[in-house]
Amino acid sequence: MDKGNKGLYTIIGEGTVFEGTINVPHSLRIDGSFKGKIETTEVITIGNNGIVEADIIAKSAIIGGKVIGNLSVKDRVELEANSSLRGDLKTRDLVINEGAVFHGNCSMPKIEAESE
Repeated sequence: MDKGNKGLYTIIGEGTVFEGTINVPHSLRIDGSFKGKIETTEVITIGNNGIVEADIIAKSAIIGGKVIGNLSVKDRVELEANSSLRGDLKTRDLVINEGAVFHGNCSMPKIEAESE
């Protein structure tokens, strides 16, 4: 697999229902329904119609739909307008757009400067 291909996506399309564990070495987009556990080394995107009940580990997350579960995101989480997140969140950066709903706790660990 070409790990340099940043355009590679796994997509769970609208109308698709998936239950289980998914672990992908690239970006993931969910426009359907997912229940279980998710781990990705890149970006997870939950589309406007996406419904996710899962604990999520990712590099960054863009949430446009509904998520119930705990998130551990290395870089940045963005809650788009009309999205909802119910669960605890650990991330470095958080953006909550107008109209988004967040119910839970947020931990934003301090990033230490690397010494050489």
